Amino acid sequence: MEIRNIAIIAHVDHGKTTLVDNILHSTNVFDDHEDAGELIMDSNDLEKERGITIFSKNASVEYKGVKVNVIDTPGHADFGGEVERVLKMADGVILLVDAFEGPMPQTRFVLKKALELGLRPIVVVNKVDKENCRPDEVHEAVFELFFQLDASEEQLDFPTFYGSGKQGWFNTSLEQCEDITPLLDGIIEHVPAPKIEEGTLQLQITSLDYSSFLGRIAIGKVKRGSIKEKQTLSICKRDGSVEKQKVKELYIFEGMGKKKVEEVQAGDICAIIGITDFNIGETLADLENPEALPLIDIDEPTMNMTFGINNSPFFGKEGKFVTSRHIKDRLDAELERNLALRVEPTSSGDTFLVFGRGIMHLGVIVETMRREGYELTIGQPQVITKEIDGRKHEPFEVLVVDVPDEYSGKVIDLVTQKKGEMLIMESKGSVQHLEFDIPSRGIIGLRSMMLTATAGNAIMAHRFSEYKPWKGEIPGRLNGVLIAKDKGTATPYSINKLQDRGTFFIDPNEEVYNGQILGENTRRDDIVINVIEAKQLNNMRSSGNDDSMRIAPKRQFTLEEYMEYIDNDECIEVTPASIRLRKLSLDHNERKRQKRSMVAG
Repeated sequence: MEIRNIAIIAHVDHGKTTLVDNILHSTNVFDDHEDAGELIMDSNDLEKERGITIFSKNASVEYKGVKVNVIDTPGHADFGGEVERVLKMADGVILLVDAFEGPMPQTRFVLKKALELGLRPIVVVNKVDKENCRPDEVHEAVFELFFQLDASEEQLDFPTFYGSGKQGWFNTSLEQCEDITPLLDGIIEHVPAPKIEEGTLQLQITSLDYSSFLGRIAIGKVKRGSIKEKQTLSICKRDGSVEKQKVKELYIFEGMGKKKVEEVQAGDICAIIGITDFNIGETLADLENPEALPLIDIDEPTMNMTFGINNSPFFGKEGKFVTSRHIKDRLDAELERNLALRVEPTSSGDTFLVFGRGIMHLGVIVETMRREGYELTIGQPQVITKEIDGRKHEPFEVLVVDVPDEYSGKVIDLVTQKKGEMLIMESKGSVQHLEFDIPSRGIIGLRSMMLTATAGNAIMAHRFSEYKPWKGEIPGRLNGVLIAKDKGTATPYSINKLQDRGTFFIDPNEEVYNGQILGENTRRDDIVINVIEAKQLNNMRSSGNDDSMRIAPKRQFTLEEYMEYIDNDECIEVTPASIRLRKLSLDHNERKRQKRSMVAG
């Protein structure tokens, strides 16, 4: 059977997973009585809630006698390393672009990697049913992007399809058709079959899966030769050594699942069970004559954060796993499958330094642990600096903001305060398209400030570009916080009385403890407040007095917003039931002493 291996790449939220849904439905992967729902490939709970893809996944469909292996990739910059690796399994890519937004930062990043690997692209302009969409302009912008990225003559001659994943049609023109058949025909026609070389087995491990029953599962494309069940083979390691390993079971992808087989030929993608102690980028090769493929570089982390035990007064009340041993074991298990992650011990046995690709990457790990029943304390995210030619360098990112005309001045002002420099400013109808070069430190906390300044109208995206010389101090949060004085239950009476002091992050009748952050002050300094004071009862009553109490709803945060919000003397207490902000030092007098010694120092 002929094979086509294709990866779907795009910026976050441009419709990759919806396109995979369409391919699965059009090729009758599901029976008529099965209701598969939407965003089938986003099977993880976090993926369903956030509406984004976090882990790349494989599916396989059959169309007109050809087996098409489809790889759905993440679109968020923090998971870019995942995209880079899985492109090694593909022979062609579908580049999906939003008909209104056009090419975005992550589009550029993943396309650059695909073109460098020499993959044949098919461009799909999605969401042409959107208001104000501009498919012809977007097509021009995509061509311009290919040109800037030094695409070859063959790659520049890319086929383009237009359509709407939501409405379930794609065509070679803007004319609406019944289904996505023209696109499927295009895949068969334009994506080359895998190049099969003569010789002994070569399979590069480009992805891994993990099962609590089977352990680690290696996934990759057979580049040369064939691989059999129960075969003894060599594994060419990163350090140059060669080890003998035995394949226990072999699977190929079929529909949404896997099918057990005895042998896999060159050109197909398979999952291998039974191999231990392997890493991404290593090569499975012939036992007698092992030949390694070039190693895949894995993206360096750009940010780190401390993970420690929950040492607040509410320790152990809501979680099942609360000790440092539990946290260490869980982080070690995460290292098995999460390649962009690094964990280092610190001087304290209760705290670990965790390195990742960005706030979203680290936030997903914390959120997953929280849902599994872990309690932990996480510190402020810090960027990783490097010493280059005797000078301190820090990571810089390209920041892209699309914002209505009337707010563009506020956005430029905010980014400039964070040491950003404008690169591009152009109009797209009533929307200003702005691009900046900004230190990664400046992006921490910028999203919430920008949404406040633009009344929620800013669309913001960013990606890592390079390390540049240190830019100096960047101003952090502008406002101070409201800190609890004592442990107890917050009363409506106290909160109502203190509302003019700032915005609260808690509701009345919530349990609080001294040193916990309860809200944001309207001024720059921190203040300690008493929210557990009850109303003094006396014999003077007036009817309806308590009914006039009007308490504003608390300010809601996501975990990533909390991570961007905190200052360097604060941390986040994460438990399965709640997320609380607190000061590192809970005692008010101790905090005063530390502040005095810092000023004196």
